[in-house]
Parts: sequence; C-alpha cells; structure tokens
Amino acid sequence: MSTTELCFTPASELAAAIRRRQVSPVEIVEAVLTRIEALNPHLNAFLAVDAEGARAAARAAEAAVMRGEARGLLHGLPVSIKDLEPSQGLRCTYGSKFFEHAIAETDGAVTERVKAAGGIVIGKTNTPHYGHKDMCDNLLGPPCRNPWQLERTSGASSGGAAAAVAAGLGPLAHGSDGAGSIRIPSALCGVFGFKPSFGRVPYWPNQDIWAARSHNGPITRTVADAALLLQAMAGPDARDPTTIDQMPEDYVAAVAQPLEALRGLRVAWSEDFGYAPVDPEVRRLTKAAAERFAAFGCQVEAVDPGWDDPREIAATAWYVSYAARLGDRYAQQPDWFEPSLAQMIEAGQRVSGVEHGRALLARTAFYQQALRFFTTYDLLLTPQMPLAAWSVEQGPSTIAGQPTPSMFDRLNFTFPFNLTGQSAASVPCGFTHEGLPVALQIVGRWHADTLVLQAAAAFEQAAPWAQMYPPLAAA
Repeated sequence: MSTTELCFTPASELAAAIRRRQVSPVEIVEAVLTRIEALNPHLNAFLAVDAEGARAAARAAEAAVMRGEARGLLHGLPVSIKDLEPSQGLRCTYGSKFFEHAIAETDGAVTERVKAAGGIVIGKTNTPHYGHKDMCDNLLGPPCRNPWQLERTSGASSGGAAAAVAAGLGPLAHGSDGAGSIRIPSALCGVFGFKPSFGRVPYWPNQDIWAARSHNGPITRTVADAALLLQAMAGPDARDPTTIDQMPEDYVAAVAQPLEALRGLRVAWSEDFGYAPVDPEVRRLTKAAAERFAAFGCQVEAVDPGWDDPREIAATAWYVSYAARLGDRYAQQPDWFEPSLAQMIEAGQRVSGVEHGRALLARTAFYQQALRFFTTYDLLLTPQMPLAAWSVEQGPSTIAGQPTPSMFDRLNFTFPFNLTGQSAASVPCGFTHEGLPVALQIVGRWHADTLVLQAAAAFEQAAPWAQMYPPLAAA
C-alpha cells in the first residue's frame, strides 16, 4: 500500500494485518510520521510529535510479533493523545502559555491504558487554552485548521485530534468532552466521535473531578475503530472515584452485528429541542439521516422533549470552574489569557456561592427531566452541530438568522448530555453545498454505551463515510 492508503486503513484492519504479519508496526508508524511531517504545518493538529519514541516502540512491537508475543488490542497501532492529558516524557501544555515548555513526568490514566494495550503514542494533539472553547486556537502558535477547508475551524476542544484523524495523521485519537469537545470537532471534521457514559473511562489526573462533567473517549474514522480504542480505555480506576465500578462490555463484538439490537426500538428525533437555532441545510440533512432508522426496524417519532433549556445551568458551572481553577493565574499574568477565556473567568468570579448552588440544583432537576424522557424512548437523535464549520478566525454571529453571542448558543445539542452524563455519538451524515461535513447525534439511555455504538454502526453500514477523504488527503 501507498503511504496514503496505509494511513487511511482502519485501525481494526491494521491490527488484524499486524497479527497475521502482513504489515509491520514500523511501516505503519513511518507512514503516519511521514504524513504528519507533510501536513501538520498546514493543519497544526499536533503540538508535539514523538518521532523517536514512536519508532523505537514500533520496532519493539514488530519484534514482539515476530516472536509470537504480540499482546493487547492496540498492539503496534499509533494513537494520538489530546494535550490535556499528560504522557510521560512528552510536552504537555494544556494549550497554555504557563506550560509552553513543560514535559510530563507521568502518564495519565488514558495514556497508561493505551500503552498497556500495545498502542504507540505518536504525539500530543492541539487544544485551546485548558479546553475552554469550541475553536482550536491558543497563544502557543497558529490555530488548528479544518482539513476540508483550511480557512475553517476544526472545532474543539479536541480539535487537533479530529483534524488529525480526518487528514489521515493516525487512525486512533484520544479526545475529551466537557461540553461537547469530542463531538464538536468530530462533526465539523467529518469523523466519528464517541462520548461514553460519564465514568466509563477514567479521567486522571483531573483538577476538578467533582464537577462530574468531563468524559474521555475515542475519535476515529470508523465505529469499529472507536469500539477498539474504547475497549482499551474503559474500566474503573480508584484514582477517579467517579468511574463506573464494573468492567466494560465487549464493544468490539457488539458493533460487528448491530442491526439485531435495533429492531423494535423507540427512537425520538428532535430537530431543535423547541428552542435551538439550526441552519436549514443542516436541519434537512440530519432529518433525512434520522429517517433512515425506520429501515433498521425502529419506530422513529419526531418530538419536542419538553425539557427546560439548560443553557444557563451549563454556562454558570463552566464559568465558575474556570474562575476557580485559573483565576489566580489570570490575576498574575492576564496577557497570557485570550479574551474568550478572560471573559469566562470574570463571569465566573461574579457568580455567588448561592447562585452556583442553585445552578447545581437546577442540573439535578434537568437530569430528572431527561431521565423521564428516556423512559419512553431508547435513543434520541438530533443534529450534532447546528451549522457547519465556521471561520478559523472568529465564531459565527448568527445561526439561521438568530443572534448567537455566546459559545453556548451553538452547543445546544452537546452540553445537555454532559449535564446528564449520557453516552452520545457524532455520526457523519452528509455535506453542505460548500463541501463541509454535517453530523447526526445519537444519544442513549443511562449507561447504554453499547446500544449507541450499535446504532452508529448500523447507520455506518447503511451510509458509510470513511471512504470520503478531505481535499488535503491528496497532498
């Protein structure tokens, strides 16, 4: 295979080929490194690349295969780690000037599990300052760009991860999601993103564990690849006391035969929750995608969930968290903070303890509303993002003619399921007239990770997307 073909081969196929000695981990890693060298200057998807370490790990993985000692689901496969997670010996910036030259002294929980499964950490992907927003720029260098159109944003905060996967800079990427940060860039870059149930994958180290909001998960080109990476990452960890105290199901086997699991399910489709602005083209494409579920044996019903708009709840908790974590640094070095993050910190500092407490109470009430809704429906389908990728320079001022002054005005379909902790997948479902990706969101009941993956796999079988390469893929 050519370098491009090798870089766009699904990880699940590469893993099987490695075990059969049809392809070497060395070949795969060299192909990915070659492609990163060629394309990353255009994309800025990686903040650090560990070429020397990856090559050494690939040689060791190849030797193990030749000895018949290959172990682990990810043996010999390159994996990128978002730069909000430390990986020992590699640059770990958190997208912040305060850590511009920092080197991690330990592995985070995800990196540990990737390595234990035989994965090769290829580098650290770009993210905004402490992952605070849905655009992937920071003060460390140029912004991460969308491989479909370089003048558009990749989305964020896992923007580097999604852009890298879309452009073939490695088949497997780690992302994290506190208000949509796996699903946003996956949707805008045309790849598959999965936010597992809260606690399914440990989040350690984590300065704000008790916020109970952030999820680690996979970003990949195919559902099977996401199942593979999730299988390696998932499971309890006492260092994160919010992790689910049971071993994960067999996601890899579940997505291989998805249709049987969907027959007879009640599926809700909501195009706007009754309050969210949505671009008409996105509305049309996602509605057509939702209607496909009838062919899977599902009963699809258009609904308005009838729950309260949780925007103020999410925004208050978000701003307070950043004020608490970064307020002291902001006071010491304000010029190292982007206006967007500075505004969030200042907004959080204006919130009283009682107001924050009321937001937490309202979050509890919203969870109960969502729980009641899912006693009737097995899955909920929505647009993933209300518009396609916007300018890399600034966010859109309107959506479908409605003003959108805040980031949260364009995240109406993402942050509700960080508040509830439910699993949600971003599934590519078409392109706008400008050639930009659009995605459908699939949301499951409490802890229904397997079912959401199966629903995504069934949709992928009916309307595959992985063969669609962005223009940069030909570079």
